[in-house]
Amino acid sequence: MRKDYNLEKRKYVIGGFIAIIAVIYVCRLFGLQIQDDKYKDYADNNAFLRKTVYPSRGMIYDRNDSLVVYNQPAYDVMMIPRDVHDFDTIDFCRTLSITPEEFDARISAMKNSASYSSYTPQTLITHLSAKDYGKLQEKLYRYPGFFIQKRILREYAYDAAANVLGNIREVSESDIKRDDYYKAGDYCGDLGIEKSFDKFLRGIKGNEILIRDARGRIRGRFEDGARDIAPVSGKDLKLSLDIKLQEYAESLMVNKIGAVVAIEPATGEILAMVSSPTYSPKLLVGRERGKNYRELVNDHYKPLFDRALMGAYPPGSTFKPSQGLIFLEEGIVNLSTAYPCYHGFINGRLRVGCHGHGSPIPLKPALQTSCNAYFCWGFKAMIDNKRSKYGNSANAFEVWKKHLVSLGYGYPLGVDLPAEGRGFIPNAKFYNKIYGENHWSANTIISVAIGQGEILATPLQIANLCATVANRGWFITPHVVKEIQDTIIDEQYRTQRHPTISAEHFNDIAEGMRMAVTGGTCRLANLPDIEVCGKTGTAQNPHGKDHSAFIGFAPYQNPRIAVCVYVENAGFGATYGVPIGSLVIEKYLKGYISPERKYLEERMLNSNTIIYSGVKKH
Repeated sequence: MRKDYNLEKRKYVIGGFIAIIAVIYVCRLFGLQIQDDKYKDYADNNAFLRKTVYPSRGMIYDRNDSLVVYNQPAYDVMMIPRDVHDFDTIDFCRTLSITPEEFDARISAMKNSASYSSYTPQTLITHLSAKDYGKLQEKLYRYPGFFIQKRILREYAYDAAANVLGNIREVSESDIKRDDYYKAGDYCGDLGIEKSFDKFLRGIKGNEILIRDARGRIRGRFEDGARDIAPVSGKDLKLSLDIKLQEYAESLMVNKIGAVVAIEPATGEILAMVSSPTYSPKLLVGRERGKNYRELVNDHYKPLFDRALMGAYPPGSTFKPSQGLIFLEEGIVNLSTAYPCYHGFINGRLRVGCHGHGSPIPLKPALQTSCNAYFCWGFKAMIDNKRSKYGNSANAFEVWKKHLVSLGYGYPLGVDLPAEGRGFIPNAKFYNKIYGENHWSANTIISVAIGQGEILATPLQIANLCATVANRGWFITPHVVKEIQDTIIDEQYRTQRHPTISAEHFNDIAEGMRMAVTGGTCRLANLPDIEVCGKTGTAQNPHGKDHSAFIGFAPYQNPRIAVCVYVENAGFGATYGVPIGSLVIEKYLKGYISPERKYLEERMLNSNTIIYSGVKKH
């Protein structure tokens, strides 16, 4: 018989076709069983319910071991969409005190989430009250596919330090992508130390595996809980804040815009950090959080903006101690160098005003009287008259800036809080761009000599300068966390930082600041039983009334507190800055305000400077 070669070839075609189909089936099964978790999740969810067990968030104490932030139980309503069957939606909504429209909106938002899966638990309602939880628990059997997840919410023992403490919020999709610890419906720190120390505070999640019957009812723990993982509580934090001092400083700043920062010089620990106007931290807890947050965001006084940490202000005359240090270090002046002041700095047609006092005047009395002319002449001598030393004005200016940066200006200090501002210290290139290379001199930018012009600093940076003078030539990076449970704090918060200024010059600046209190612009800060050193600042404001500023430390020897007060639109430094700063110092060191100074306290508590700010609520 003759062989049919066409049939012979056909068997290979058919065999190949069958092989291709087999490969397709194998690939599909691999995808379904190995790569795609959907069917595995469905099978598991029919037999098991995997519940996340959330750890207790670490508690927060102040430096005196007063409990500041702790936890309270809260409840979230969860659902596995695949397991939800027909139920009385109206009764469900009534039980949870929501409208059917709200229910539909929540379901829609859930389904539109990138992490949505009908086979895994989804969050429907967060922050259920204990009352609504009790009502739902009684009826839960009526709503198949729903269960309650226990959570932790923050509770605040004091209505203070909102900007420092921060708060917690539900995670966003970007949070989930950034950190695989988080799942949809989790909470993370938002603002303040809740954010910067979130990894310490949040702990480690656990989970429970529960057995379900054919009707989805819970019948107990899988293998009697042998496969469960217990949660690990977050670490407790001990703050450097004195919460009572924080409360007091906030009360003095009511109806004022500005900031107060108090530092313990020897450790860099922040004793109080006030941004005013402020808000109650309790507003950002619970079901009303979203509504309250929107109101705070839209508030014209911007209470969420941390002025102590991010506000960029002209430091005014609080800048003069840094100028004195630079002039001494660079040999521009010595303690006997005197400059004239004829009610100001007058050079050709240029005039910078000053109040009346003796003339000519050396450094320490210049600090005592806050003489503008002295520091303008010193700046001019460095920038213009020392070209043999520096080569040109631009080089001299760069040396000047280098010293300022070493004193903590111009860049973030590295505080353990998020979103710290840097202020602004210009460089020579900045002025070259504006005026042209070699076309500017000290006279062109003379206002920077007295902390005006382009100079900007945060209240934290200004307070840090004061702490550096108090320590006579060093500082430790300011920080608000004193201790972390079972953890050593970062080395930068334990290590001294030394500026480019010789330590010997700081004694002279401290003495000048002491003279300012005993017989100069800071006389309101003179306490009979405490040696206070201080410096006023009146910062010019082109948009309205001048800003009132003050820096001070005490005691003169072995200082325990350094303070910066900055009150927007409050006029002279002695009018508001000095009284508030001296009251904070006295309160911290003595624990009370002397009877003879009660009048000053009452005046500060009841005064209102917001009316001069030009900011109006609508």
